[in-house]
Amino acid sequence: MGYFDAASGVPLHSVARQALMASLDEGWADPARLYREGRRARMLLDAAREAAAEAVGCRADEVVFTASGTAAVHFGIAGALAGRRRVGRHLIVSAVEHSSVLHAGEVHQAGGGSVTEVAVNREGAVVPSGYAEALRPDTALACLQSANHEVGTVQPVAEVAEVCRAAGVPLLVDAAQSLGWGPVEGDWSLLTASAHKWGGPSGVGLLVVRKGVRFAPQGPADERESGRAPGFENIPAIVAAVASLRAVRAEAAEEAVRLRQLTERIRTRVPQLVPDVEVVGDPERRLPGIVTFSCLYVDGETVLHELDRTGFSVSSGSSCTSSTLMPSHVLKAMGVLSEGNVRVSLPPGTQEEDVERFLSVLPGVVADVREKLGAPTPAPATVEEDVLVVDTLGRRCPVPVIELAKVIGKVPMGGLVRVLSDDEAARLDIPAWCEMREQEYVGEEPADRGTAYSIRRTS
Repeated sequence: MGYFDAASGVPLHSVARQALMASLDEGWADPARLYREGRRARMLLDAAREAAAEAVGCRADEVVFTASGTAAVHFGIAGALAGRRRVGRHLIVSAVEHSSVLHAGEVHQAGGGSVTEVAVNREGAVVPSGYAEALRPDTALACLQSANHEVGTVQPVAEVAEVCRAAGVPLLVDAAQSLGWGPVEGDWSLLTASAHKWGGPSGVGLLVVRKGVRFAPQGPADERESGRAPGFENIPAIVAAVASLRAVRAEAAEEAVRLRQLTERIRTRVPQLVPDVEVVGDPERRLPGIVTFSCLYVDGETVLHELDRTGFSVSSGSSCTSSTLMPSHVLKAMGVLSEGNVRVSLPPGTQEEDVERFLSVLPGVVADVREKLGAPTPAPATVEEDVLVVDTLGRRCPVPVIELAKVIGKVPMGGLVRVLSDDEAARLDIPAWCEMREQEYVGEEPADRGTAYSIRRTS
């Protein structure tokens, strides 16, 4: 079997399991109490805080334990924005942040604040100058992930932190995907992470607020965690989370080399084994275990189901999934193909034979899905003013691109094809198809129903 969705979460590390069981008998009491049981619980919590600080590279009194990574993000953004309210209410985020950051930005905007999204390149990375251009006199906070959760691209955190520091603006780094591999470099101000990403138990988040950062916790006052995260601390889970972080860090250097070799094999061989595939994300500056690719003419939901039937658990940013009819905001921001998207994220310990078996079954799965989707009756095509018009209204990804591919060879060189579609994914997938197939994407315009996408045949 192949569990290849480590970017979503990894199984509990053996060290975490041992630490959790060992601390259940000692960490159940209220660490704020002065009696013996409370003191024992406090000792466990303090030791975990010290170890977490060492792993992050900060002071112990800067570490806050929360009930999840999402809670850490929400508390961190809200508290930092409130602490700098006198400066202004402008927030900067990258266009590929985790949804927890973007949702916090939406709440901030709904409350009267403003948000600027910094664009990324086709590999999914921001350019530090993009943050410099987005900074304003009323900027209260900037956010940037350390590495992307969908395509694995590592962001230039240190360079962006320098830009923000020079402007006197704190930078919050979402380090959920990368903290298990090593500390985040740069002069950042706040950091968040989640234990289930590195083999700790779910329900433990990490929020770090550097000394000197103006921070005003939001919500009802609570005496726990310096008032920055409400609720009784889950000490056994916290101890297990920190123990597993230290354990995976000890293994990280060696494991990173091994997983990079395996993901590089996938990056290289998938385009050789499966035609019409785009491998996305930065080929060099990326996390060790993540590789993402998109397949033309494929229904992403069906691919995931078929791979699951063969024993492989993967995820997708495709718009063709049951969870959403919209393409992934990450793939959309990158301007890459979204249909038939597959994210493979290898957990530590993945064996070479598991990867080889995945590569052996993938071509057949994609071919079968393509055969099924290629069978429908071709979309109606008409000629209007020497333009071939293909009507795919009411049909979903990847049908608009399939029908475009069917007719492009029927028009003369330099001729135009206009695809009518009301599927939001077409806005991303048709230009991406044109780039992959070396055709000219002319543009889009509103139609009586949906949108008309124009393509000129150039090859």
